[in-house]
Amino acid sequence: MVGSATADDAGVFKIDDQRALVQTTDFFTPIVDDPVLYGRIAAANSLSDVYAMGGRPLTALAIAGMPVEQCDNDIIQQIFRGGAEMCVEAECSLMGGHTIKNPEPIYGLAVTGIVHPDRYLGNSLAKPGEILVLTKPLGSGIVSTAIKQGQCSDQLADHAAQLMATLNKSGATLAERGLLRCCTDITGFGLSGHLIEMCKGSQVSADLDASAFPLMSPEVNAFIKSGSVPGGSRKNLEHSAPDTHFENAVSEAEKLIYADAQTSGGLLLSVPENNIDAVMETLAETSAPCATIIGKITEQREHAVYLTSS
Repeated sequence: MVGSATADDAGVFKIDDQRALVQTTDFFTPIVDDPVLYGRIAAANSLSDVYAMGGRPLTALAIAGMPVEQCDNDIIQQIFRGGAEMCVEAECSLMGGHTIKNPEPIYGLAVTGIVHPDRYLGNSLAKPGEILVLTKPLGSGIVSTAIKQGQCSDQLADHAAQLMATLNKSGATLAERGLLRCCTDITGFGLSGHLIEMCKGSQVSADLDASAFPLMSPEVNAFIKSGSVPGGSRKNLEHSAPDTHFENAVSEAEKLIYADAQTSGGLLLSVPENNIDAVMETLAETSAPCATIIGKITEQREHAVYLTSS
C-alpha cells in the first residue's frame, strides 16, 4: 500500500481487510554520552516511524555496529538495555538482532507494526484547509551542537534528551480514532524537508508561521547567535530554499529553526479543521510534549511552503 515512491516514514503491506504491516528501520551514531540514554533515543527514533504511519509496533530487531576496542561489553550492554527499555514502553517485543564490528558506534531498530488498512497515515494525503500541528518542540539539532560545544546547561541537556526519548504514541491513537490521514515525523531533514515532502506528495502548498514554532528552550535563539548550528541544518536550509518563499519579516534564526535537523522529533499532523478540537484533546490525553498549531495547508501554488513571521 505504501512503498518508497513518496519517501514516507515506513512501508505498509496489506495482509487482509483488517490488518496491514508497517515496516521500517533506522539507526544512528551517539548524540549523547550516556549509553543507556543513547539506546533509548535511538530506539524511540526507530519506533517513531511506525507511529507516524498510525501503526502500533509489534516486534523489533536490534541493529548495531560497535568499535569493540573502544567500547567494552558494559557500555554495549547499557546501549542495548536502553533500547530494550524503550521497546517495553512501546509494548513491542524485541526479538533479537545483529551486531557487527564498526569504527564508530551505531544502534537502532528494524520495527514491524500493524495498522488497519483504511486508517494508516501517509505523508502524501494532506488536503487544502487542513491545519498543521506539531507534537514536539523544535531545536534538538541546535541544542545538541551547543552541548558538544560546552554551551548548554545540564538542565537543558537533560530536558532535550528526555524529549528525544519520548515515544510518539499519539500517532497510533489519532489514526485509530479516524481523526486525520496525513502525518510525518520530523527527523534529520528538519521541519522544512519533511513538510516540503508532504506538500509535493500531496500536490498542495502550506502557509507556515515561524513565530508560532515551539522551541525546546528560549536559549535556542542564543545558541544560533553564537554559531551553534549543525552543518546538517544549514544544508537543509540550502536544500529547502528553492521550494520555500520567505517573507521579509522572517529572521535568519527562524529560517534555521525551520530547517534544523531533528533527532527523534515530533509528529507533523495535517488535521481536518472540523477535527482540530478532538485532535488537541487526544494529544493532551496521550501526553504529547506539545500540541502547537504552526500553519495551514492550501491549494498548490508556485512554492511548496510560504514562511511568514507575525
